[in-house]
Amino acid sequence: MGDMPTDLKQTPLHALHLELGGKMVPFAGYEMPVQFKGILTEHTHVREAAGLFDVSHMGQCFVVGPDHETSARALEALVPGDILGLAPGGMRYSMLLNDDGGILDDLMITRSGSPEFAGWIYVVVNADCKDQDFAHIKKHLPEGVELDIADSKALLALQGPKAVEVLAKLAPEAAELSFMNGKRMDIAGIEGCIVSRSGYTGEDGFEISVPGDHAEQLARLILESPDVEPIGLGARDSLRLEAGLCLYGHDIDTDTTPVEGALTWAIGKRRRQEGGFPGAARIMDQIANGAPRKRVGLVLEDRAPAREGTKIISDNGEEIGTVTSGTFGPSVGAPVAMGYVKSEYAKVDTPVGLDVRGKIRKARVAKMPFVMKRYEKK
Repeated sequence: MGDMPTDLKQTPLHALHLELGGKMVPFAGYEMPVQFKGILTEHTHVREAAGLFDVSHMGQCFVVGPDHETSARALEALVPGDILGLAPGGMRYSMLLNDDGGILDDLMITRSGSPEFAGWIYVVVNADCKDQDFAHIKKHLPEGVELDIADSKALLALQGPKAVEVLAKLAPEAAELSFMNGKRMDIAGIEGCIVSRSGYTGEDGFEISVPGDHAEQLARLILESPDVEPIGLGARDSLRLEAGLCLYGHDIDTDTTPVEGALTWAIGKRRRQEGGFPGAARIMDQIANGAPRKRVGLVLEDRAPAREGTKIISDNGEEIGTVTSGTFGPSVGAPVAMGYVKSEYAKVDTPVGLDVRGKIRKARVAKMPFVMKRYEKK
């Protein structure tokens, strides 16, 4: 591709993507595969068997204090999740907030399960935001708590109903993990991997942090299974949208609070009582009295998807919101979207119109996820 920017970073799997026929595109400052055999084929394969994603462009770091309580309290000054209450190996989805309660990024936070790393908390942030996230976290950490940026590590995601069978052959311990739990383990002799039972597809699966110099070796081992295909960013997007999961910078951003983003569930009960996170006053007010707008799912009546930026119109012609993500949902068999509407229109089954180039197309507010999640909860 002659038009590829020359200053793009590459992940440790770059050569493998090219070897496997990946169609490379610029994404979050990296050269990444958007597809290998086609988005529809790849999407369906993840839902039916297992797919391997390269997500090494994401930011990985550790918040390191003398003990879990110190590290957790340091993080709780920045996020609304209950980090203190995590059991060893436990994992939470949370958000970095600004002083107004707006979302700076969403992230995954895992408490170390190993006694020798008792004060370590593993954090994964979005690729686009990682430099400012790291600077923000570092700036706000108290004395005695450090930020260790793990930029020598790669990150792989193995997703789909066959994922556990495949990974258990290389690391039997992986099968013992429950959804939203993580553990440090060796995989096929590769030391120091962090495996969590989590992902971004709505399917059972794992995210695997692996030393960058062993990433290709591990990817090849996983791809040896006939159940596993390499999957690009295109299917990653359609899978996460069907699962009702937010894409930062589209479905949530600094102008969105967790309540508006329909993410109130991620604010711990103790945190609601105690506060102590950025924007707490505004967020607590919205929890008590409602937010002016809400993120909702949308299902369209015809076959063509509604794209980001499409205006959402009420029955009486009033503009009530905007689509933030939209695509054809292969597993749903219909176009699906999410967006924001004024709260009084957020009820499931509310009929709305979508203004696509001046033509109003019929849609309705739908419950998310659009497909049933199949996480392995023990």
